[in-house]
Amino acid sequence: MRQGLREILMPQLAESLVSATIERWLKQPGDTIELYEPICEINTDKVNAELPSTVSGRLVKILAGEGETVNVGAPICLVETAAAGGEDRSAADRRETEPSREEPPAAPDAEPMRARYSPAVQRLAAEHGVNLSEIRGTGLGGRITRKDVLHYIASGRASGRRDSPPADDPVRMPVRSSGLHLTEEPKLPAIEVEPAEPGSNEYFIDVTPLRHTIATRMRQSVTEIPHAWMMIEADVTNLVALRNKLKDEFKRREGINLTYLAFFLKAVINAIKDYPIMNSVWAVDKIIVKRDINISLAVGTEEGVWTPVIKNADQKNIAGLAREIDELARRTREGRLSLSDMQGGTFTVNNTGSFGSILSQPIINYPQAALITFESIVKRPVVIGDMIAIRSMVNLCLSLDHRILDGVICGRFLQRVKENLESFSIENTTLY
Repeated sequence: MRQGLREILMPQLAESLVSATIERWLKQPGDTIELYEPICEINTDKVNAELPSTVSGRLVKILAGEGETVNVGAPICLVETAAAGGEDRSAADRRETEPSREEPPAAPDAEPMRARYSPAVQRLAAEHGVNLSEIRGTGLGGRITRKDVLHYIASGRASGRRDSPPADDPVRMPVRSSGLHLTEEPKLPAIEVEPAEPGSNEYFIDVTPLRHTIATRMRQSVTEIPHAWMMIEADVTNLVALRNKLKDEFKRREGINLTYLAFFLKAVINAIKDYPIMNSVWAVDKIIVKRDINISLAVGTEEGVWTPVIKNADQKNIAGLAREIDELARRTREGRLSLSDMQGGTFTVNNTGSFGSILSQPIINYPQAALITFESIVKRPVVIGDMIAIRSMVNLCLSLDHRILDGVICGRFLQRVKENLESFSIENTTLY
């Protein structure tokens, strides 16, 4: 290898990581790269991350294309550093300054990636009203890159922001929502679309690395874990009154919303303290009970479900849990989760009630022993003594690993969660 030409290798971001997938290149051949500047986005079996450059220089060649899985330690690109010889540098400069010759369009067979668009390209095209079929792709296999779209926009040929896609555009799909408990408009799904044959009544959606990881984990969980389910209902009328009284002051003081989920987490954590077997994993010849209570919080995006972890959740009060929920949910939506945010979970809490669900049977977050779901709070007529009253009720659904847990222990656990939820009241509950 000539002096000044350096390889950037796929790093080992976690102890158990053996490979990662190139999600998207942020730099293209010919671009200048600064030390620690992100050059691409990678996807592991836990999280997406930006990969920083380990050298400064000019990107010469990409060795691993978008969507390609690369082993740890393998080179992904070549960078020409400032130490490159004068003859090579001059040759490179001449190539950059020479006027580009217009090349004839390539045959369709020569551009197999021509109609496969990354989420970043789709968003940019939608924002500026760009018809992607008019752009010549410079990426691998003729794929259109973000840089191609930016050059097209700079040329003045873009028509402006497009409020809605044409009827035959399969890229942007409508999102339905019940509108219950949502604090913001749901984002449109970022998907990659591959057209079928001309005249066909179907099209293909690429399986993203995240979706592939979810499919693998779910299949592993269902295959290895004998699932069982239980449900119990709780009367949270007093909790609703408590939150309504405190939420405005909490918003002014903390700058974030006080959600029901913070109270639910506290109720679950206190129940795990009483029944620590819930905080365990199966190890064939033994059951490993975790001393730390690290809550995996299921956070849904249009791309999939992430499970960032609240570490040492049993050491936090309700206000502290609310801050953790807000921070992790925001970083998940913004795509800023790190590998450490996703590791170490011992018990998973899901909040399907945020979009109106009242009953669910979720799959366990492998290799944990159980997952509990907080469903939607609804007003229902309830018999109290010999009278009927309108109360705020919620269903609590538990998925359990029947190798570790049985009905008796899980029934008692759910009863304790119910008791903890029903004990919240204006008179005896503090946030701090």
